Amino acid sequence: MTLLGKLLKNRKADEAASAWHRPGLQAPDNLTLTSEDFTDGAPMPARQAAKHAGGEDLSPHLAWTAPPAGTAQLLLVMEDLDVPLPRPITHCVALIDPSRTELEPGALDAKRPGPGVRLPRASIGRGYHGPGPIKGHGPHRYVFLLYALSAPLDDAAEGARPRALLSSITAPPLGRGRLTGTYERR
Repeated sequence: MTLLGKLLKNRKADEAASAWHRPGLQAPDNLTLTSEDFTDGAPMPARQAAKHAGGEDLSPHLAWTAPPAGTAQLLLVMEDLDVPLPRPITHCVALIDPSRTELEPGALDAKRPGPGVRLPRASIGRGYHGPGPIKGHGPHRYVFLLYALSAPLDDAAEGARPRALLSSITAPPLGRGRLTGTYERR
């Protein structure tokens, strides 16, 4: 265990500050989000970790059930719920064409996003940024949140920071789903 990880062992973000708990993003839990790379609550493969953590920064395969009728756009948010800061860190934000029900591995790459994928700013840049927790801090939960939006976000929202982007959603989502993977650096 590294000294920094040991010192911060009991410090974690306030999960209540996650996008999942935002008042404007409450919706029926009617989307089932899955991955061929990991199951809900299980460790994510090393290749999906950040490069500084020995990975490839390769976004995982993601699939979901068909969104509700009237879905104008899908919003995907990936957050680290266990970062030793007051709020979770947003690792990725993606706007996805509602006709899509799957993303192949690597589809969240900032330089080469998959078809029907746009990548607004996240807390640490555009595109997918894989897990890279502090060594010795313990397992971190990385949650993928998918929302079926009834109105598309405007282009100005894409340049906003994640909290501002999420605040720009004025119409209640039609549905949502989540998938959690874990990652730990010893």
